Amino acid sequence: MAKNYSSYIEIKSGLTSGEITAEGLVKGYLQQIKANAHLNVFNEVFEDEALASAKDIDARISNGTAGKLAGMVIAIKDNICYKGHKVSASSKILENFTSIYSSTVVERLLAEDAIIIGRCNCDEFAMGAANENSFFGPVKNHADETRVSGGSSGGSAVAVQAGMCHAAIGTDTGGSVRQPAAFCGVIGLKPTYGRISRHGVISYASSFDQVGPLTKSVSDASLLLEILAGTDEYDSTLSQKPVPQHRDFKKDTGKKNIAYLQEALSSPGVDADVKATLTSYIEKLRADGHTVKPISFEYLEYLVPTYYILAMAEASSNLARYDGVHYGYRSPNATDLESTYKLSRSEGFGKEVKRRIMLGTFVLSAGYYDAYYAKAQKVRRLIQNKTNEILADFDFILTPTAPEPAFPLGVKEKDPVVTYLHDIFTVQASLAGMPAISLPAGNNSKGLPLGLQLLAKSFAEQELLNFSEYFLQL
Repeated sequence: MAKNYSSYIEIKSGLTSGEITAEGLVKGYLQQIKANAHLNVFNEVFEDEALASAKDIDARISNGTAGKLAGMVIAIKDNICYKGHKVSASSKILENFTSIYSSTVVERLLAEDAIIIGRCNCDEFAMGAANENSFFGPVKNHADETRVSGGSSGGSAVAVQAGMCHAAIGTDTGGSVRQPAAFCGVIGLKPTYGRISRHGVISYASSFDQVGPLTKSVSDASLLLEILAGTDEYDSTLSQKPVPQHRDFKKDTGKKNIAYLQEALSSPGVDADVKATLTSYIEKLRADGHTVKPISFEYLEYLVPTYYILAMAEASSNLARYDGVHYGYRSPNATDLESTYKLSRSEGFGKEVKRRIMLGTFVLSAGYYDAYYAKAQKVRRLIQNKTNEILADFDFILTPTAPEPAFPLGVKEKDPVVTYLHDIFTVQASLAGMPAISLPAGNNSKGLPLGLQLLAKSFAEQELLNFSEYFLQL
């Protein structure tokens, strides 16, 4: 049984003193993976490779040449390319596809001696809020196996929650790191758009996708951000701004101006326990001397429609490359070029992915482009401007991460719109391109984890992480 280390600082101390070894850590996590195989977290476990890597790292630790992440055992979401390994985005259309190069994030993890233990199940092409859209079946929540893990990085979140690895890497398009983090009681960080390279990450919606860590401590999220962030010649959308340094990470107890979304407390769609948790934290912050004020976000009802119009349009464009010709699944029933395209795509993609491609194609089509896509781009700018306006007066915006705790498996599948509305609190940061973090905020009466979200100014990850460290100890 793997010991549940709460932060990498503990692991590093044990490795340095010789009390533990990287190989021993990997063996412990592999035991946990086997014991929890029924949760359906991993699409593939790199057992032999992780053990061999651990032996090499133990040697480097003993001779003093180990990197900043030596002995940190990490799982990666199955939409992140790792050379010589399969990557499928949990889709039939990429079944048995092996990556011919590594993503920048994988290269940076390996360069600092992290050990990658496997690739995690996710919603197909990262499209979903429950991890029920995977070709490999749903991921179950370790807190209650009848409940969803959240999506789309559900496998990555449960891997950390159930002690199958120390930290995991997910991707966040409209909340796909933060929402599963909330459902699983772990920390999920979505950095500012342009902070971490997307090179080698399978695209869903290119103007939203961001890589983010799922961890047990804010300190680990800070360390991983430093390693993963920064310029990359393969991604022209990256910012040139200085990367937050882990050495500057410290608990920030300074007095802050914090806004909270009053609709989160007044809306009937928000669960009573979620409201009570938010209220409790507002009171704790006020008691500690912070200024906490309600705000009303006038574009709240437009957040989800704007996000889905733009994300689906980008998805329809990005997923056009999966055509049965270049690589991936090709229908055995195809007889000519047209049937190759039609059958490979209709057989290879799942129901939700096809729905989003069709909606995206519709909003980009002649006659509808201006009515939907162009209008959504304008509304996105209004949302970004309004969010900037709020953050000119406040340090952070506090909201629930999700309107309710993890819901039962199978219930939301019947109505996709209900599932889409689950992104109501997370898509604001995605549309505005700003950093946001989901922090564990205790459990409800049924023992289900709850999460609260803090949103900060663009590229203010350092301030966000420093305050989060304090926030968790309220």
